[in-house]
Amino acid sequence: MDSCYEMYNRLTELFTRDTLLMDIFKRAQGLAPFPYYIGAGCLVQTVWNELTGRAPGYGISDIDIIYYDAADLSYAAEDAMVAKGKKLFAGIAIPVDLKNQARVHLWYPQKFGVEIQPYTSLEAAINSWPTTVTSLGARLELNGDWKVYAPFGLEDLFQLILRPNKALISEKIYEAKTQKWKSKWPELTVVPWGQ
Repeated sequence: MDSCYEMYNRLTELFTRDTLLMDIFKRAQGLAPFPYYIGAGCLVQTVWNELTGRAPGYGISDIDIIYYDAADLSYAAEDAMVAKGKKLFAGIAIPVDLKNQARVHLWYPQKFGVEIQPYTSLEAAINSWPTTVTSLGARLELNGDWKVYAPFGLEDLFQLILRPNKALISEKIYEAKTQKWKSKWPELTVVPWGQ
């Protein structure tokens, strides 16, 4: 497989060529001064579409954007950021989901039945995402440089391999996610939970 550097360049080149994603990346710069990433599905699915010859945007149901504000964990503060996001991303055909990762621990137990420790950074949040390929965040800096965070590397992504990240999810959630993705991208190889 290509070197990490080559995979990084290939990834950012794919993002640059994707009209929708580049629009999102540029608009997301308006979220500053908060640290943020565009994450997970829309990035991964853009790569899968390229590698499998599918149309750009195929299978992408939403755009996940995470930011970090530990200074104000109130719902009202996050709601204000969501309102700002609605203005920033007005006219985008795919829903944009904007969440403050500093407050995930406040609602996660009620939604998923699991207590979690507060995330100390955006990177700590990404470290817990359900698969090695979806543990991915990227942003386009104002100076044109790319910031990519991929704690498990990019090899599984470019080899179309789904592998569990057991930091937080259960086997049942992993199986549901992989079945959903495999129904849209049958070329994917799913690594069983027990391996």
